[in-house]
Amino acid sequence: MAHVIGFRPTPEDERILAKSVRDGETTSDVLRRALRLLDYDQWLEQAHTDARALHDEDLHTEPESW
Repeated sequence: MAHVIGFRPTPEDERILAKSVRDGETTSDVLRRALRLLDYDQWLEQAHTDARALHDEDLHTEPESW
């Protein structure tokens, strides 16, 4: 069951919501899209962090796994 989350948008938030709504979308739909973009942004940030950490890894020196 979905939980209700209260949100009091600032005038700037309302401006962003108004320009971001697509035909047939509700404000909730726009906020869901924004949350998914935030989730993707966090995933991408973690991928970049992992890539930087593994930058010097040389797979040619690793034994074959199969």
